[in-house]
Amino acid sequence: MRRLALIDLGTNTFHLLIVELQEDGGPKTLFKTKVPVKLGQGGISKGEILPEARERGLKTLKEFQEIIAQHGVAEVKATATSAIRNASNGLEVVQAIKEHTGIDVEVISGAREAELIFKGVQQALQIGPKPALVMDIGGGSVEFIIGTDKGILWKRSFEIGAQRLLDKFFHTDPMAPEDVKAQRHYLQDQLQKLTAAVLQHQPEVLVGSSGTFDTLVDMDLAQQGLTRDANGSPEMELSVSTFQRQNKELLQKNRTERMAIPGMLEMRVDMIVVACVLIDWVLEKYNLEHIRVSSYALKEGMLAELLQG
Repeated sequence: MRRLALIDLGTNTFHLLIVELQEDGGPKTLFKTKVPVKLGQGGISKGEILPEARERGLKTLKEFQEIIAQHGVAEVKATATSAIRNASNGLEVVQAIKEHTGIDVEVISGAREAELIFKGVQQALQIGPKPALVMDIGGGSVEFIIGTDKGILWKRSFEIGAQRLLDKFFHTDPMAPEDVKAQRHYLQDQLQKLTAAVLQHQPEVLVGSSGTFDTLVDMDLAQQGLTRDANGSPEMELSVSTFQRQNKELLQKNRTERMAIPGMLEMRVDMIVVACVLIDWVLEKYNLEHIRVSSYALKEGMLAELLQG
């Protein structure tokens, strides 16, 4: 049986997915994990990866390598995104990874990242004939893709990820109203190309990919006394009114209070605040009245592409 390991080296989180291809060609998940490496912490706004962040990354990838070996995987595909892509010492980090773990990392462009995210989302849900706006909030960059079931109409990666927004606007906890306002002004300015594309293509639905959106769904389920079924559908719903209530709550609470919210993850407890300011701005600015959530993102897009290949 052919076994594949897919690694996504994100700015905040490293993901590992190990699958086995079945006789019918479909993938069966053998192992899946995510680790909050925080590769961009302390350095992303200066355009570098700090030594302690690099060490956290290497330690995690050594652990991944052991898991991959235990599963007898022959093929490993690893991609790195915003933090490494934009760091002055990004190539050095990639070389260190190769030396210490044997893993070859491909640093991908923002446009390629957007393409793979869209492919991942297409594995999770039917986009349909009308344009949808897909949004993936990473630690370093945010990808926006407008597409239909026929494919991508427009795509772009913006270097306004949650770690960058946190560094720039999260000065007090809870976040001050003037900082929320400042972030919204910043988004208005940074996302002009997105605004033009939305005007042109008129998407009606926001599709949130993984990350923050997963956590918002988990919080919503926890409030109803439910948890997500690990083997359940990769498509989830989050009503706009639920999101608005969550956003309001997150803006009013400090870290300890946010951490106490059922469904919250420690790796997201700060970034979720600036991420929600971003989601709220997008919903309001583009009059989107429906949110769909895909638990699939970049690594599932990589898998889909490998399987098509």
